[in-house]
Order: sequence, then C-alpha cells, then structure tokens
Amino acid sequence: MANIRSQIKRNRQTLKRQAHNKAVRSELRTRSKRAITAIEEGAENSGEALRLAIKRIDKAAAKGVIHKNQAANRKSRLMKRATRSTDA
Repeated sequence: MANIRSQIKRNRQTLKRQAHNKAVRSELRTRSKRAITAIEEGAENSGEALRLAIKRIDKAAAKGVIHKNQAANRKSRLMKRATRSTDA
C-alpha cells in the first residue's frame, strides 16, 4: 500500500478508470455479438444492430478505451461480415 498521498489518489483514480473501461469494453463486445448474430440470422434489424455496434466502437476509440486503429479494424471486420452475408 502506498504511503504518499498523491499515489493513494492515483490508485483510486486507476481503479475507477479500470472499472469504467471494463464496462465500456464489455458493452462493445455485447453490441458486436448482437450485430454478428443479427447478420448471420438475416434479421431485419441487422442494419440497426450494426449501426449501434459501430457507434459504440467509435465512442470507445474517442474516449481512449481502445486504440483508433483497433476501432478501425473492428469496424472493418464487422462491415466485411455484413457485406459477405448480403452477397450470399
């Protein structure tokens, strides 16, 4: 345990940020899975699910939870999957 006041505060901040980032990442995965499921099933709301997933990915990148290149890669994979399912 830290003895220095600034380090104690730093530890508190880190824990708080960690919890927030974990929640954001969790929602990211949930939205992506919902979008993939909707795309594979050919559901009529697959476009909406895809839009929401991409929105969350962009938000996470903007807040610094994930890197902007990671966000681009995830969006690219999602879109590729969506277009592949509509072609088939």
